Amino acid sequence: MSDDAPDTRTDVDRTPPAVAVVDAQSPGNVGTIARAMKNFGFEDLLLVDPPELDPDGEAYGFAGHAREDVLPDADEITFDHLAENYHTIGCTAVTNEDDRSHTRFPYSTPAALAERLPTVEGPTALVFGRERVGLTNEELARIDEICSIPASAEYPVLNLGQAATVTLYELRSLTLEETQLPDLERVRAPEQTIDRLYDQWAALLEEINHPAEKRDKTMRMLRRVYGRADLTEREATTLVGLLRRATDRPAEN
Repeated sequence: MSDDAPDTRTDVDRTPPAVAVVDAQSPGNVGTIARAMKNFGFEDLLLVDPPELDPDGEAYGFAGHAREDVLPDADEITFDHLAENYHTIGCTAVTNEDDRSHTRFPYSTPAALAERLPTVEGPTALVFGRERVGLTNEELARIDEICSIPASAEYPVLNLGQAATVTLYELRSLTLEETQLPDLERVRAPEQTIDRLYDQWAALLEEINHPAEKRDKTMRMLRRVYGRADLTEREATTLVGLLRRATDRPAEN
């Protein structure tokens, strides 16, 4: 390729992963997953052997605003079509521990996928299985990679709707440029105000007869605590006022 040839890889419009649900038994779980997709910006719902989704039933009842688009726009497909046309990421709670078996190993966490998938171009599907048994070993053998949510070793199995919600939450950076939460910008108090706070603490320690040999160590500890806290000016000023009152009270008595 010459230096003047156009780079067709730039400005690629990467499509967020589709969400595939295999053989769900409960219409309510399908509705719950559709709602989670709506919450976190996912749009493409694929259903393999789904239960009947009655517009007046629990699937639509559980879907919230996703009843308007995500759920009615879902595509019913076969597992063969899913495996042949998508890079598939199978979600399972039960994994193999090492490379002696590749059916459920290696695996990624949703957080790790969130770091890697933004740079991957191509149709991808997150695949969730049945409520009781998840995806079978035969299905997982046809899946391209495995994802598992870190959970208690004593009880790692999540409800289908919960597992999808947690996974989509972790992957929300693939779909949402912003959320309803405002950007939190903390402005640290000026050093002069923080120094007044330390001076007031020193005055209080002296007033209450804190052991002189311990004051330097105590002040270092306070400096570390407040240093990690990134106090705002209002917070620091309020604390200075409280400490001043505490320092003056012994004198008043």
